[in-house]
Amino acid sequence: MSEHGSAHEQRSVERLINFSDAVVAVAVTLLALPLVDIAGPSAGQSVWTVLGDHTGEIYSFLFTFYVVIAMWAVHNRILNSLRHMDGPIMWLNATWLALIVLLPWFSAMYGESQIFSDGGESGDALGVGLLYWGTLAAISMVGASMGWRLRGRPDLAESEDVGRDWWAAYRGPSLAACFLFIGIVSVYAPSAASWLPFGIIPLSIVLRPRRRPAPAAGEGAAPASR
Repeated sequence: MSEHGSAHEQRSVERLINFSDAVVAVAVTLLALPLVDIAGPSAGQSVWTVLGDHTGEIYSFLFTFYVVIAMWAVHNRILNSLRHMDGPIMWLNATWLALIVLLPWFSAMYGESQIFSDGGESGDALGVGLLYWGTLAAISMVGASMGWRLRGRPDLAESEDVGRDWWAAYRGPSLAACFLFIGIVSVYAPSAASWLPFGIIPLSIVLRPRRRPAPAAGEGAAPASR
């Protein structure tokens, strides 16, 4: 590969990363828009009453914000590992970004359905939780597909270590299964579904990407000079 071609591909990867980061930044900002529309306390009403009346919106914003940041961190790790990209990587990334952009809308509907605050037993709430959690599951699976593509095409990556990190390959499907399970539970028991996301925290810790130890002398690294 010529030096010019290598530089061109590197610029393409950098533009992909910059574009993706910008889209995610806009999406997490849009998550806060439903909170901006909440009116302040009226005469004789405390701010705590207002917050209590909008527990669903606040909970949905906070949870979705941190989940998107966690997903972006894994997604960013994949993109930063690219030497150059191919068509599948580009279109998987576009799909991932499309779902991220839709998430603020679904998050707003989920918060407004009052699933977290009053159990969400009304007919209008049915299906909203499944849509929200199903979208999170889809984002996890698309992100996992990008990682699988990179492992299947190690020539696309800067380092061969990316292709060997198979432990991280289970992260996306495991989280997607959890999100989908919560979505199904939210249809039949919305109140119980509001507590299930806390179980995702230990799962994320267990499935975090492993750091490969530095090679010892004689195992791919030159021994230190004396």
